[in-house]
Amino acid sequence: MAGVIVITGSSRGIGAATACLAARQGYDVCVNYIRDAAAAEEVAGKVRAAGRRAIAVQANVGNEEEIERLFKAVDRELGRLTVLVNNAAVVGQSRRRVETLRAQAVNALLAANVTGAIVCAREAILRMSTKHGGAGGAIVNVSSASSRIGAPNLWVDYAASKGAIDSFTIGLAQEVAGEGIRVNAVRPGLIDTDIHAATGMPDRVARAEKMIPMKRAGAAEEVAESILWLASPAASYVSGAILDVAGAVR
Repeated sequence: MAGVIVITGSSRGIGAATACLAARQGYDVCVNYIRDAAAAEEVAGKVRAAGRRAIAVQANVGNEEEIERLFKAVDRELGRLTVLVNNAAVVGQSRRRVETLRAQAVNALLAANVTGAIVCAREAILRMSTKHGGAGGAIVNVSSASSRIGAPNLWVDYAASKGAIDSFTIGLAQEVAGEGIRVNAVRPGLIDTDIHAATGMPDRVARAEKMIPMKRAGAAEEVAESILWLASPAASYVSGAILDVAGAVR
């Protein structure tokens, strides 16, 4: 058996694709969601159809108490954690410029995208680290190509939060490397998911993919393959890496 994997924000998009592929690779899966219970249960059903155990757990990763409840549910229902995928993130409802931002909205975004990922990693470390009696494991953070390009006139605040995830990945990898935990990140570029329509830009993929050297958007499943490779024994000497999955974006 591959082990037990927690994937935050996995009721749709990259998270859902990762959950389904993880099941096919032998993982028992915790599907985390914030609002759409039906979608999360559908993903959990696909995991079970692949012959693995699954639970769907509602928790807002912007809330420390809810994160703690999420990991306790995994302890109780699935057992020892093997892999954490920090995938959940808030983007915002539309494109925006910095002069329009309010502190409350920025802080809410950072709470989910940065603080939430750090607190989830804390809970994983407490279970995985040999220092705490664990048997090791892997953490894969989902960043974004926007951390490199800044996303001007789109969502600079979101890009900044993903820059923080890049730095967090590099530092945490060094901090826990001697405790049996590998920490890496994937940095997706333009991926064809429903996030574009949800943020008021349903035609964004069609407009933007011609600027990508490969002349197409990526698929969620392609990102999932990269995530699970980083989590696997095949990447046993890889830690602190940030893998661009972006179609050769310059």
